[in-house]
Amino acid sequence: MHGEAASRLEAAGLTGGESKVYLALLELGPSTTGPIVEKSGVARSIIYQLLERLSQKGLVSHVVKEKTKYFQAAQPDRLLEYMDERQKELEESKRKLNELLPKLTAMQGAAKESEVHVFTGFKGMISVHEHTYQKLKRGDEYFHMGITELQPPHFHAYFKRDHARRAKAGIIAKLLFSQKTPKEVLKNRNSFPGCDARYMPIETDTPAWFAAYKDVAVIFLVSSNPITIEIVNKEIAGSFRAYFEEFWKQSKMFKG
Repeated sequence: MHGEAASRLEAAGLTGGESKVYLALLELGPSTTGPIVEKSGVARSIIYQLLERLSQKGLVSHVVKEKTKYFQAAQPDRLLEYMDERQKELEESKRKLNELLPKLTAMQGAAKESEVHVFTGFKGMISVHEHTYQKLKRGDEYFHMGITELQPPHFHAYFKRDHARRAKAGIIAKLLFSQKTPKEVLKNRNSFPGCDARYMPIETDTPAWFAAYKDVAVIFLVSSNPITIEIVNKEIAGSFRAYFEEFWKQSKMFKG
C-alpha cells in the first residue's frame, strides 16, 4: 500500500523523500522528527529540509508544545488543491515562455551566428550546464544570477557534485542567489575552491534565473518540468554579463 501511495504522490509532484515523510505523518499524527525519521526511513540530516518543503506546499504544519516542535500532515484532500496550484504554475510558466520565444526567435534570425536551443526536464538542464566544460578552460569563469531558492533536493545534490568537478578543472564560478535561499546552500557552494556565492542585492520573486559564459547565455525556468533555454550569441551573453556585473558590484561577500 505504501509503495503504491508513494508512487502516486511522486506522480503528483512530490519527491520520493517528501512522499515518505508525508505518509509517515499521516500514520503518526502530530510527531517530533525522531519518529518521523524512523517511520519514513529518510536520512536524519535532511528531515528538516523535507518538512520545510512540505510546509511550503501546504502539506505539513507544526505547533510548539513546551518548547518542542510537533509536525502534522494536512488533510489528504489538500493534495488535490496542491495539484491544482502546480497546474496553474505550469500554465503560467508556459505563458511566460510563449511570450519569450518570439523574441528569442527574432534574435536568432538577426544574427547568423546565433543558436537557440530549448531543453526540458532535469536532464535537459544538466545537458546545458555540461556545455560549460566544452568551452571553458582553467582560469575561465561563468556566472549565475538570481538563482531561485525553490529547487528540489536533486538539483542541489547535482550542483554539489558538479562544484567538486568544477574546482578540479580550475573554472571559477560567481553565483548570486535569491535572498530567500537557506544559508546552508551558500555555505556549501563557498566551501569549494574558486566559487564565490552571494545573495542578490535585491529580492527577486521569479522561477527563472540566468547564466552566461563566453558567447553563451542561459535561462533556467524551474517548474514541475524545468525548461532551460541556451542562446549562443556573443552580444546577448555580453548583455547578460553587463546586468550581472551591476548586481555583483552591489552584492556583499557572504558571511554565514
